[in-house]
Amino acid sequence: MAKSLQDSSSKRHFHWTNKVGNEDDHDHDNHEDGVGVGLPTLKSSLSKAVSDEEEKRKEAQGTHKVQLQRRRLQAAAISRLRSVLTAFGKNRSGLPLGLGPRVIGTLFGSKKGHVHFALQRDPNSHPAFLIELATPISGLVKEMASGLVRIALECDKEKEGEKKTEDSSKSKSKSSAVRLLEEPVWRTYCNGKKSGFACRRECGPKEWKVLKAVEPISMGAGVLPPGNEGEAGCDGELMYMRAKFERVVGSRDSEAFYMMNPDSNGAPELSIYLLRV
Repeated sequence: MAKSLQDSSSKRHFHWTNKVGNEDDHDHDNHEDGVGVGLPTLKSSLSKAVSDEEEKRKEAQGTHKVQLQRRRLQAAAISRLRSVLTAFGKNRSGLPLGLGPRVIGTLFGSKKGHVHFALQRDPNSHPAFLIELATPISGLVKEMASGLVRIALECDKEKEGEKKTEDSSKSKSKSSAVRLLEEPVWRTYCNGKKSGFACRRECGPKEWKVLKAVEPISMGAGVLPPGNEGEAGCDGELMYMRAKFERVVGSRDSEAFYMMNPDSNGAPELSIYLLRV
């Protein structure tokens, strides 16, 4: 009897130990399984976050590089545009026909010679318009002493409908594109009286020397002393009158220049009209 009770208690103890051991093993297995499942998930999420951050950083770097490249291209384009505009402005300033609304006009000539009339953009620039009138300067001085002087210079337009040959038509198309200040020959009228013809002249050393001599003078009239032999003024004293003129462009075939004299009240003392009729 006592042996059977001892066997039964030992069996019970054995089964309880086994059950507890099974439960511990089961919990241990569950714990190991949980750790085994959780670790890969955490690693994958961390690697994904790191890769996303690297991609964002690369994208930001690429965007920054693109912006820098665009800024460099824009800066280069702006610098090129500025250089082109500067060169264009310098070229335009070097052109003799770049006259503005205010110009410098100079009448000069020897007492025994004809009148030369020059228009300059500024006092130290080459003349954009230089002509020699058939009127003697002494006669012009008398006209100006008596009152207002109006000088009209007229030239002819190219007649339309005259087509002889292909070469002549080409020459006409070229001549029609000639600017008004580039016309070579003009009919001259002084206060309504015909005064011969005026011819366009190139500014040679003699004419340029006269203009350089009167360059410091903004407005006035006077006489330059005679120069050395072979130079401008060798025929005697050279008379001049220099003033600012207001330029008014009516069309491509008409321009007017009015002398600006602050001492005169009303109409200008001298007006010069260029007409292509």
